[in-house]
Amino acid sequence: MKRGGLLLAGLVALALVGVLLSRSFLGEASVEKETPFVIPAGSSLTAVASKLEAEGLITSADGFLLHARLFGSSDPIQAGEFKLTPGMDQGDILTAFQSGDVIRHYVTIPEGMSSILVHERLLATDLLTGEIEVPPEGSILPDTYSYQRGASRAQLVERMQKAMDQALAEEWARRSPNAAVETMRDALILASIVEKETGKPEERRQIAGLYSNRVRTGMLLQADPTIIYPITKGKPLGRRIRQSEIASVNGYNTYTRVGLPVGPITNPGRESIAAVLDPAQTGALFMVADGTGGHKFAETNEEHNANVEKWYRLRRERGEM
Repeated sequence: MKRGGLLLAGLVALALVGVLLSRSFLGEASVEKETPFVIPAGSSLTAVASKLEAEGLITSADGFLLHARLFGSSDPIQAGEFKLTPGMDQGDILTAFQSGDVIRHYVTIPEGMSSILVHERLLATDLLTGEIEVPPEGSILPDTYSYQRGASRAQLVERMQKAMDQALAEEWARRSPNAAVETMRDALILASIVEKETGKPEERRQIAGLYSNRVRTGMLLQADPTIIYPITKGKPLGRRIRQSEIASVNGYNTYTRVGLPVGPITNPGRESIAAVLDPAQTGALFMVADGTGGHKFAETNEEHNANVEKWYRLRRERGEM
């Protein structure tokens, strides 16, 4: 064999020995399918390596640690949940842990979700931990919130409440001279009524304008959701309102109470808060459903009665009355 051939064969043999030694001393990754891997807060690299080996994701904890010392950076590993995928080697795994590229989970609180339902949703979210009380009504800003596996429910509620405080303060700073409320608390309460009164975003400012007119003139607000809230504490009523409930005297029922309720009746979204603080300039004092999910507005009682009759006629045609 020529000298060049001998040299090449020697290099191949040396490389093969290197590979074998590498696998023997450094081990290798063995991620066979997409796998979530959780690093608890405060974990050391040694503890993480042992956990990887125990879960069958690497062949050797000692080899992983040696690989990290020889080839890894000095960046600390991060706590959280990581996604390991087939084809990742030990270097890829270590880089993922050091970069903090954690899996994010999400929980959505829709506009107008009451605090008792927020409480139920968070308790039903298995990836969260810890117990919580029902948050005060109106303290949660509806939005989509990210969290990591194992996050505290209490800390997530605190984030939601800080978001509401910030949103309310920002909208209050932009309030119009046409706003009828005098405090941020009153803005939150009125916004919660607006939120419950319409499913059409384009109606918010008009409804806010109507209720602002009633607040200014001392008229009863006569908002049906304020009858329901003290009965269910924010859960659906599931039936028609009874006459006895309309006549009930309490801190929320705006059919018997002049002015605003004593507190919010749901968690209003930012748009409803903005609508109350910049209501439409309208002469409307009355509204009734129009059969499309929206409302017919009226400035006079006569016009309102005509709209009510149209609504009743439509309901009779639908077989609802």
